[in-house]
Amino acid sequence: MKSIGTRLALWYAGVSTATLICLFVAGYYLLNQHLVNGIDLLNATEFEQIKSNLGANPQNLKPAEMEERMRGAAEIASVLFFVEIHGKNQGVLFSSRNLAGRALPDIPGKRVFTVEVPGTGEMRIGEFILGGMDVMVGTSFEQMRKVMDGYTEISLILVCLMLVFSLITGLVLSRAAMRPVRLIQETANHIRSDNLSERIPVADVQDEISNLARLLNEMFDRLELSFNQIRRFTAEASHELKTPLSLVRLHAENLLMEGGLTPAQEEAVQMQLEEITRLNKIIEELLFLSRAEAHAVRLDYRREDPGPFMVSFAQDARALAEHRGMVFQSRIEGQGKVDFDPKWLRQVLFNLLQNALNISPPGGRISLVSDFSVECWRVAIEDQGPGVPAAQRERIFERFVRLESGGAHEVKGSGLGLAISRSIIGLHRGTIRAEAALHGTGLRVVFELPIGDMPGTPAPFVVEEFASTDAGAER
Repeated sequence: MKSIGTRLALWYAGVSTATLICLFVAGYYLLNQHLVNGIDLLNATEFEQIKSNLGANPQNLKPAEMEERMRGAAEIASVLFFVEIHGKNQGVLFSSRNLAGRALPDIPGKRVFTVEVPGTGEMRIGEFILGGMDVMVGTSFEQMRKVMDGYTEISLILVCLMLVFSLITGLVLSRAAMRPVRLIQETANHIRSDNLSERIPVADVQDEISNLARLLNEMFDRLELSFNQIRRFTAEASHELKTPLSLVRLHAENLLMEGGLTPAQEEAVQMQLEEITRLNKIIEELLFLSRAEAHAVRLDYRREDPGPFMVSFAQDARALAEHRGMVFQSRIEGQGKVDFDPKWLRQVLFNLLQNALNISPPGGRISLVSDFSVECWRVAIEDQGPGVPAAQRERIFERFVRLESGGAHEVKGSGLGLAISRSIIGLHRGTIRAEAALHGTGLRVVFELPIGDMPGTPAPFVVEEFASTDAGAER
């Protein structure tokens, strides 16, 4: 069982119920002993009554006289008592009618004992000496057993009620006791690399839970310090690298402009310039990621219908796809108000488009779909490349991750485009994910942004575009 609160509740209910059972068992034993002692006292009291009825010299009474003196008292007491009088060497001198000719058993050496009497049941018998006679007074256990059975039934009912109520009480108490732990869990779960300044609220008490919260807050302090140092180092190092790279680029360009280089030397300088350009781009992307994680990127939000924005992007995407010899199709439908920054969202779309163009085969098709649901605006870009295994789809949004394309060569790029896209979408309070393509092989990257009020009266905005090429790649 995973829940500590549930285990605490079950332990509390189990211990409480077991304790009550032990108390009832002890109570059963004590009550039984108390009732037996009470029966012994009743038997002794009945003997005193018999002693009083027989007079001062009962041993001198003749059987007829004894029968006469005992009969009235015995008849009155026959509801509770069974009486039998034995004379020394004379046998039974008197037997109460409720014995119906049966004899009370005698256990040698015992004056008070419990015995099973055939035809009557379990009986408590007391043996008393009166002169030269033995007076045996017995009382049936039937009524006492009924009392004990009633006690057992009530005890079982109370145990069941105790189990139910203690379980409910345990759940309530465990929930109250675990509330600080749940608060710690919720706060710790909210803390990410982008909000390391958040802390667990700590009550002004000194207990184990508060000490744990303080310890976690101290750990978060150290983590925040480490993250800030790393971000500061990344930003400063990236900034410092730009100046020497600019100087290297300037000197390389001067060499090309001055001429006098052999073809091989000129090609080498061109390669240097390309690598410097690529390195500058990586540095700028790292700077952006560092600023995004530090929440230093300010977005110029606009609440508007993204339809016209998507139409404009689709036109540019179509031109890029045709330039690469590929087919581009788009479907833009629905209408709603979305808070977004066109500049940064366009960067996301171009990153996704560039990845799709790099991975798709010649003549392949790139699909863009923009639509609305009740809660969000959804955009998906799908390619016809080899796709990405399900286990790797989350990794592609990490920094510098570049998966192999079909096992033959690495995908071009710095490996930062999708990481930047995820940061931008996160700043828009949206989500981005990778899925398998809906048609055939390939990858489908989807991002969703929350929407505002959905208008109900205007007609939906629908635009469908299909690139016309002679590749014949349309399905």
